[in-house]
Amino acid sequence: MSEAMKLRQRPETMTSHRVLWAGRIMSALVVLALVTDGTLQLFAPAQMASMLQETGFAMDLTHVMGPIILICAILYALPATAVLGAILVTGFLGGAICAHVRIGELGSPPEIISLLLGAMTWTGLYARDPRIRAILPLNRIKIAPRR
Repeated sequence: MSEAMKLRQRPETMTSHRVLWAGRIMSALVVLALVTDGTLQLFAPAQMASMLQETGFAMDLTHVMGPIILICAILYALPATAVLGAILVTGFLGGAICAHVRIGELGSPPEIISLLLGAMTWTGLYARDPRIRAILPLNRIKIAPRR
């Protein structure tokens, strides 16, 4: 292989390597946030119950919500089930956003955090999983010039 070809291929490899690691880090942050929330739901139900009650849910749901959140985090963290995990995480976070909109907390910190975690879920998965990039090839989108 010629030296010129090596130089042309190297930035692409470095960029894809950087993108892969950025996706892994983003995904790890999402998993960390979900595991923290799920663990708090299970082991500190009194603090979480008051937050659930504010949004209109029964206080004893912390024992149900904790395992659901942890299962979603585990499914998202495993490469073989990451797509299913991302769908479940997005559904869970969408429900959290909906609960805050319902009680009139539009733009509240929990709502913004849920929105950011949802975006990070799919951005991280997009960056680390070639199957998602094949389905949604954002780098190939071309915008036609306006006339």
